[in-house]
Amino acid sequence: MSGEGLATLDFPVEGGANLSRLSVFISAEKGWTLVNAPVSPAAMTLPEDPDKLLGELEALGATLARVRERIGRVIFGQTDVVDQTLVTLLAGGHVLLIGVPGLAKTKLVDTLGTVLGLDAKRVQCTPDLMPADIIGSEVLEETEGGKRQFRFLKGPVFAQLLMADEINRASPRTQSALLQAMQEHRVSIGGNYHPLPEPFHVLATQNPLEQEGTYPLPEAQLDRFLLQVDVGYPDIDAERRMLIATTGTSDEAPSQAMTAAELQAAQRLIRRVPVGEVVVEAILKLVRSGRPGESGVPEVEQHVIWGPGPRASQALMLAARARAVLDGRLSPSIDDVVALAGPVLRHRMALSFAARAEGVALDDVIARLVAPLT
Repeated sequence: MSGEGLATLDFPVEGGANLSRLSVFISAEKGWTLVNAPVSPAAMTLPEDPDKLLGELEALGATLARVRERIGRVIFGQTDVVDQTLVTLLAGGHVLLIGVPGLAKTKLVDTLGTVLGLDAKRVQCTPDLMPADIIGSEVLEETEGGKRQFRFLKGPVFAQLLMADEINRASPRTQSALLQAMQEHRVSIGGNYHPLPEPFHVLATQNPLEQEGTYPLPEAQLDRFLLQVDVGYPDIDAERRMLIATTGTSDEAPSQAMTAAELQAAQRLIRRVPVGEVVVEAILKLVRSGRPGESGVPEVEQHVIWGPGPRASQALMLAARARAVLDGRLSPSIDDVVALAGPVLRHRMALSFAARAEGVALDDVIARLVAPLT
């Protein structure tokens, strides 16, 4: 190899006969530097300095290891939940946490706010909660000169990390106000737009058991959540540790390991992570196979009434990148797509009434979609 620039090498993918492509930067002084395993044509833009990108990813990996360690001092036995929530934040998205009470969902949000150096606030959603209770309102006040004017009082949505507890108890009117904030990162009051702090993330919780007095989230709002994370019970060892640690005279307090500016820089870096051509095709195949009418999968055609849209593909792409970096890898793999298929697709697909009556589970349908990738 001679000269300097980007070279591509075709090589057989492990476990298959298809050739894939390896992107390598050739330097006359340094020899060659690996840029990425199999890359798509759209992702083959050479960074200004591949070694710099590699160094930034390694530094971010070390920072995220500290973040996970400090969260683990306070949150016991919810490793998958913590990791998927961190993936969501690294990807710049919002997360919907579904689980019964008492599983440390609120504690997780408080801990994340401290460890990541974010301004965190909480809203307890109830049927009588009004949009102004979340986004704020204008009040008429009189100045010292006797002039009357409106002044905007910011609501709790003006935070970097907002926890919407039991979001399905809020009325559709209030949910729609939160929807605008999630999508546009701004709110509209009195014809004026007010930008929200950056970064801005919503971590919403939902109780799957109590459905009386609730308002199911509309599909448009569900689609705004990058991941739906199902929070389960901790195992016996984690519950034993939690029991001993939280019933003594003092609790372990979380400490900061990151700043809001560092999180924003990490989010920008995640978008620069190259993605393999094989991974891109796997994402497209998985998402498109979940759409009735073009799927070809019998379970989808029989039981699914609407499937995931293009936002699901975007979510999988970003989340796969974030999961790879969180695990200390420089490029996502098929395993990342398989692991994230459930959290990305659960809230973006719906079963027919007949399928629910027959006891069909959406997770079983998703498992059928994932099977060809494993």
